[in-house]
Amino acid sequence: MLEAVIFDMDGTLFQTDKILEISLDDTFQYLRSMNKWSKATPIDQYREIMGVPLPQVWETLMPDHCNADREKTDAYFLERLVENIRSGKGALYPNVEEVFHFLQENHCSIFIASNGLTKYLNAIVDYYQLGHWLTETCSIEQIESLNKSDLVQRIIKKYGITNGAVVGDRLSDIHAARDNGLVSIGCHFDFAQKEELAQADIVVGDLIELISVLPELAT
Repeated sequence: MLEAVIFDMDGTLFQTDKILEISLDDTFQYLRSMNKWSKATPIDQYREIMGVPLPQVWETLMPDHCNADREKTDAYFLERLVENIRSGKGALYPNVEEVFHFLQENHCSIFIASNGLTKYLNAIVDYYQLGHWLTETCSIEQIESLNKSDLVQRIIKKYGITNGAVVGDRLSDIHAARDNGLVSIGCHFDFAQKEELAQADIVVGDLIELISVLPELAT
């Protein structure tokens, strides 16, 4: 069995889509109330870039706004995401707990490495009571470069991992695995793109497939 599996959060463990639109709409309504936005909420544009660090999100969605406006928007959006998580409006993908139980029973450490902010990640972990499965939840906030490959490298060095996999739905997850000599497992879920998944070592359509896939990687 592998020593460790490092999971992405959004679009891999957590069905972000369930709270994304309402949180983003709340945020842009807030901007409209301050006369900082007059157009429709750019939900489709956000879906296209889902998974990138939030500073890059606001640079893309609000290219004509100043950094101060983007920072205020980022803070408000985070508040809305956390509130919607705590209100039970989100959901994990099917079979998360089954897979975590399997990994724990087979002495495989479980990590989260996400481009999400710490407060957001902790809200998900706390609400769905995932903490007892996890060795550590790591946010891109912990890495100055805002590069997921560097975040995964931090985990590998801290815990001395030599044999593991990264499970995620976007190209940054696949690159993070490859750059660190780990197996990349792509999740063909809501935000995944076929051309990105084509670069993964393995692609799954349901997390439950990991129970059969992961033991084979250790042989």
